[in-house]
Amino acid sequence: MQYRTEHDSMGEIQVPADRYWGAQTQRSFENFKIGAEKIPMEIIRAFAILKKAAAMANHRLGKLDETRLSLISAVCDEILAGKLDGHFPLAVWQTGSGTQSNMNVNEVIANRGNEIAGKKLLHPNDHSNMSQSSNDTFPTAMHIAAATEIEDSLFPALDLLISTFDRLMKENEGIIKTGRTHLQDATPITFSQEISGWKNMLEKSKEMLALSLKGLRELALGGTAVGTGLNAPKGFDTEVAKAVSELTGKEFVTAANKFHSLTSKDELVFAHGALKGLAANLMKIANDIRWLSSGPRCGLGEIFIPENEPGSSIMPGKVNPTQCEAVTMVAVQVMANDTAVGIAASQGNFELNVFMPVCIYNFLQSVRLLTDALISFNNNCVSGIRPNREKMDENLRRSLMLVTCLNPHIGYENAAKTAKKAYKENISLKEACVSLGFLTEEEFDQVFKPEAMV
Repeated sequence: MQYRTEHDSMGEIQVPADRYWGAQTQRSFENFKIGAEKIPMEIIRAFAILKKAAAMANHRLGKLDETRLSLISAVCDEILAGKLDGHFPLAVWQTGSGTQSNMNVNEVIANRGNEIAGKKLLHPNDHSNMSQSSNDTFPTAMHIAAATEIEDSLFPALDLLISTFDRLMKENEGIIKTGRTHLQDATPITFSQEISGWKNMLEKSKEMLALSLKGLRELALGGTAVGTGLNAPKGFDTEVAKAVSELTGKEFVTAANKFHSLTSKDELVFAHGALKGLAANLMKIANDIRWLSSGPRCGLGEIFIPENEPGSSIMPGKVNPTQCEAVTMVAVQVMANDTAVGIAASQGNFELNVFMPVCIYNFLQSVRLLTDALISFNNNCVSGIRPNREKMDENLRRSLMLVTCLNPHIGYENAAKTAKKAYKENISLKEACVSLGFLTEEEFDQVFKPEAMV
């Protein structure tokens, strides 16, 4: 491998000749060989947006000339297009402020920009990082990435599954089945009512996530090192937020209090709480579906789900609810990530939080996993759900909790006696009720109507 010599305030260091990063990136790359987890590309792209926006704001405020604005913008566009992905090698497990990743982006912009210009016009600190600090750029990148991924990736995936449940509700109207509480038989519901509960869980989760976007749209940029805005021109914070909004097509605003935005990560905790709520709902939905499809002969067997692959290396013909299992594993990971995000956010000391890379790594992993799981679950399982009408009807007719409709006619205690006799002697509710003398056969038939109980 060929190397070139780069330098920073600490001296000279050798950098791979085919990489655009510089001395500070190389030092981090050599000093933090920890784990396989890298700074997410969503953060790098968010940095490209904010660096371009900062250059636009600096130009508008008379701090940066047109030529350097054009060069910075061109490199940021290349980053956003994925053309420079191999130039961002740093680990999550680095400085807690994300300074080294900020400098990684600054160095790539400067070196690539100078290559485009054919001469040295850009300096990573003086131009790429003009009016900025790692302490306000990294939290800004976190918010841009978090809000963008929720809105552009997770919401469409949620809408896809909501739409499928809506279709299934309409297709299965009028099918009556037994309800279940505490994993025990309960009074009847329609299958479409059961599906409506799943659908509304996702709708509620989306509403909660939408509420969290307001906080994520507040940007720390302009606070610089400690929140005072040192070395940033007057009006930079509002101007750069306006530029980020122009570039993303989303409404971002400058944070009202930069001392809060640099040290507190409560907006991310709040938003991840909504992600955890979605994970909890998906856990419930996936578990319901695998319970209802259990069998095929010795389980509930009330629905059919797609058979996608063999389920056992030893038992021929076995097929398992693997998509449900994948969703529930994702839910466990998201719930675990919520702990990491919360603990990381609690570690703000004085004017800065220094657990930012691990905080956003876990946050974005949750968004990514939930997005992918929703799409996979929809396409490979939920879209192919079919009711087993015969099994639903058989279970409904055998349910002892249909006795509840007799309460107004024979009273709670007599209804309980009826159910217990039917269960103990393995006879029907009608036989039990009539033999106990509570109702005649004709009276029983008049009031015992499961379809009227939903």
